[in-house]
Amino acid sequence: MIKNFTLGQYFNTASVIHKLDSRFKLVEIIALIVFIFLAPNFVGIGILSAAVLLVILLSKVPVTMYLRNLKPIIAIIILTALLNIFYVSGGTVLFSWWIFTVTSEGLLKAAFMATRIVLMILISSVLTYTTTPTELTDAIESLLSPLRFIGLGEAVHTLAMMMTIALRFIPTLTDETDKIMSAQKARGADMENGGIFKRLKALMPILIPLLFSSVRRANELAEAMDCRCYTGGKGRTRMKKLSPTFYDFIAIIFTVVICASIIFLRIF
Repeated sequence: MIKNFTLGQYFNTASVIHKLDSRFKLVEIIALIVFIFLAPNFVGIGILSAAVLLVILLSKVPVTMYLRNLKPIIAIIILTALLNIFYVSGGTVLFSWWIFTVTSEGLLKAAFMATRIVLMILISSVLTYTTTPTELTDAIESLLSPLRFIGLGEAVHTLAMMMTIALRFIPTLTDETDKIMSAQKARGADMENGGIFKRLKALMPILIPLLFSSVRRANELAEAMDCRCYTGGKGRTRMKKLSPTFYDFIAIIFTVVICASIIFLRIF
């Protein structure tokens, strides 16, 4: 399951989505995530699903890569669906046993909530698959740049750098965890059988080496940044200037139309 998690990786396919200005891309994806949870019914979810599918196809990243990100959260999706199935009342009663009652309204609500979670993961993956860590740092710093007028300019750069480094090291730590688990299994460690406490105890031989590895990598990164004379955001220049293109205006219109459709459905 660990090695199937690809969130945080960048895949350069030179698609239209890759060429979008990272600032607009970040805002548009955040807007779509917000409106995924504002969609009032299946019509709205259908519109958003079509929009997310179109963006995925335009990114030219293999669909299997997006689907692999859903595997680690299957348990969360199932749990969310079950809670809605058994605790949402209304509609026709389809099944009843002891304290559990399944209704048509519960099934619809379960499918609705599960679809929301899936769409959120898919659209979030688009951002990391099509945006480099450097572009993401520049986008966050640029969007938060008005805070420099209240003396938070350096803090904005630090925050953007921290978020980007954390995102960049997700796949690295994932690979490291997978290697440690494979090594412990080769030594006879049993991490899949037994009760909950036994499984938690079996995680200790994984967490301790992973912690030491993370500290070592952080120290190496700090030394590399010092060697390159990194001193923070003050006086920092960029090799590439962010500038909108024709595709960005098309993307803005597309996002506005989708969001306006959801607002229309909520009102009427």
